[in-house]
Amino acid sequence: MAKIILETSLGKIALSLRSDAAPETAAHICRIASSGLYDGCCFYRSDFVIQCGLRNANGEQIENPFPDISVNETALHTRVSNTRGTCAVAHWQAPDNGNSEWFINLKHNSHLDTAYGGYCVFAQVEDGDSASFATIDRIASTIASKGDKVRIEAIKVVE
Repeated sequence: MAKIILETSLGKIALSLRSDAAPETAAHICRIASSGLYDGCCFYRSDFVIQCGLRNANGEQIENPFPDISVNETALHTRVSNTRGTCAVAHWQAPDNGNSEWFINLKHNSHLDTAYGGYCVFAQVEDGDSASFATIDRIASTIASKGDKVRIEAIKVVE
């Protein structure tokens, strides 16, 4: 199973891609990750999710040359619920406009399965990966308690 490995300033996170649930979405995020665009960007949100995208620690948006994802795959394939450790593409109220912003669920957020058309899960931390979960929790705590952004040093796609 293909993985995305995030190296952050607070540790590594290993994400298994869910191509069975969201093949187009997983491929889209992998294209952006493989291009190096996420390198140097940051996690900047922490409440019930930690969120990242194409913005650096100064808050400047990085131009994304890739078009929006053409369809929200939430209900097209195997549905994966937004539970702790799953990753989904962020979007505004229109469900088919996701692009480079995505988040990792900090808790079970099943309401995101249907809210605003649903938030499509494209990857997840594997059960039992305590190191990745510890990094996720450190990121959440750092953002929530200090207001700091957490830098993504590099993202690798591993087949």
